[in-house]
Amino acid sequence: MPTFLTRLLRPFSSTTTSLTPVGPISSPAGAQKATIAAGCFWGVEHMFRREFKSRGLYDARVGYIGGDTSSPSYRAVCSGRTGHAEALQVTYDPDKVSYRDLIEFFYKMHDPTTSDRQGPDTGSQYRSGIFYHDADQERVAREVTKQVNEQWWKGKVVTEILEAGEWWDAEDYHQKYLDNNPGGYECPSHFLRKFPPLS
Repeated sequence: MPTFLTRLLRPFSSTTTSLTPVGPISSPAGAQKATIAAGCFWGVEHMFRREFKSRGLYDARVGYIGGDTSSPSYRAVCSGRTGHAEALQVTYDPDKVSYRDLIEFFYKMHDPTTSDRQGPDTGSQYRSGIFYHDADQERVAREVTKQVNEQWWKGKVVTEILEAGEWWDAEDYHQKYLDNNPGGYECPSHFLRKFPPLS
C-alpha cells in the first residue's frame, strides 16, 4: 500500500529549464476554467477527471498558483517558500457541468477544515483554496462555501477564496500522475464524502 514515505522518497524533477506561464488551456469556444487547490494535486486531478470525464470536462492540468515568485519548480514549491499552492485547473463545458457543481464536488472530495494541510501532507502548498476567474465565480464560490460551512463542515471551513493570479503548469511528469503510475501516492483525505444535498 502506498504511504506518505513513498511520496517523500520519489524523485524530484531533474529538469533545469524554467517553466513558462500557461494561458487558457486550448479548448472549444464557450469553455470555461475553474482553479482549485485541495492538497496533493495528483489525487485532486485524478478524482476530477474520473468524476467529470463524461460530464463536460475538456481538460485538467496540475500546477502552481497563489505564490510570489516566477517559474516555480516542484522542488521550490515543496519547500513552502514560494507561497504557491499545488492546484488543479480544469477546462469545462458550462452547458454540461456548472461551476457550482465543480465547487460542491471540491468540498466533498477533500477536508477543507485543516489549515495548510491535507492528511499527512503539511505546508502552505497543501492549503485549501478556490481561485476565481470572474465576479460570477467569486459569487458562487462564496455562496457555496457559506452553505457547506453551515451544513456539511460545522463551521470549520478554512478554504481561502482569492482572485486567480498567474498560473504555472507543473512539470510534465506530474500531469495525469496517477494514470501513469497506478498505485502511486494518494492523500488519504481525498475521497468522496456522502453529504446531503445543499439547501
